[in-house]
Amino acid sequence: MPYGPDPVRLVWHKSRWRCREPLCERGSFTESLPQVPTRCRLTTRLYEQVGAGAADGYACVLAAADAHGVSWPVAHAAFIAHVTPALAADLPAVAVLGIDETRRGKPIWEQDSVTGRWRVLHDRWHTGIVDAAGTAGLLAHIDGRTASAVTEWLQGQPDSWKQQVTHVTIDLSASYAKAVRDALPCAVIVADKFHLVALGNQMLTEVRQHATRAARGRRGRKKDPEWAARRRLLLGYERHTTEGFTRMWNALLDAGDPGEEVLHAYIVKEQLRRLLALPPNTDRELIRHRLWQFYQLAADCQIPEVHRLAETIETWWPAVEAAITTGYSNARSEGYNRLAKHVGRNAFGFRNPANQRRRIRWVCTRQHRRLSARKTALPG
Repeated sequence: MPYGPDPVRLVWHKSRWRCREPLCERGSFTESLPQVPTRCRLTTRLYEQVGAGAADGYACVLAAADAHGVSWPVAHAAFIAHVTPALAADLPAVAVLGIDETRRGKPIWEQDSVTGRWRVLHDRWHTGIVDAAGTAGLLAHIDGRTASAVTEWLQGQPDSWKQQVTHVTIDLSASYAKAVRDALPCAVIVADKFHLVALGNQMLTEVRQHATRAARGRRGRKKDPEWAARRRLLLGYERHTTEGFTRMWNALLDAGDPGEEVLHAYIVKEQLRRLLALPPNTDRELIRHRLWQFYQLAADCQIPEVHRLAETIETWWPAVEAAITTGYSNARSEGYNRLAKHVGRNAFGFRNPANQRRRIRWVCTRQHRRLSARKTALPG
């Protein structure tokens, strides 16, 4: 065990006692203490320090093993013993769930020998279920991102816990929506605003690329006004300067049909942002009015990408309206996805999915453990 700059090695000579009774089944036994259990080479105190260090003090299990002079299997077993009681405890009450997927590693590609095209051979995913409006952190990390996997986990929870869930935030995933409808029929599905805005930006990019190919028969180049403004088109109107926005607008107008199509798509995207920017206490009449303006702008053009975006909003409108009226989002899920990737980089990848899920969930429940310890320390 480290003590100052040098490690301290404890040597204990144990005595073995033998029974003189011939009928004794045991025959012999050795001395043991609670700090030094039977058949253990490490003291309980060292074992607990290795587990706590692997959990919170060091970046990975190997670093904790090297610091305490033990092997990786010993340090990993100590880490599992340290985190299992907290992770196996009953889930706290949660009102708003967040569901999002995280890729496990990199996809493996394979080239078709006949067509020569590349296709994904293996693409492994994890689904994270988090407390989207509280401090409970990552409640579960499920292998896969299918509706059946999420439904199985949700149905495995107690009915009293499921009845407390009122809203579930997702990112327009049909699989997750089906799982919520099957396992939590009374919960309201909430569409994440960030992904809705990203969908509008994707629509604008597709319109710009399609308009350039239709008018010029090629991809965009630096001299094309719509290509030169590709970054500024993705910015919100309020983030533009007056001079910069006027210069971009005039340049696209002078470009003719491609520029007009791009500007119309930009206006539709901004109208969607105006709709999503409404605060939760907004009157429903104003929400309906801005929705009508968005549909009217989409219907005034013949751009397939704009119509597809309007159809998506119409399909998911109950979830979109819930996002506006409640203010809930999937921001915590995205934050835990960042932590999951950070843990994977520190470990240089995981071979065992169970070890990966355990490590990620422990890191993503740190805030809840700190708050629980702080409440427990208060005098009763």
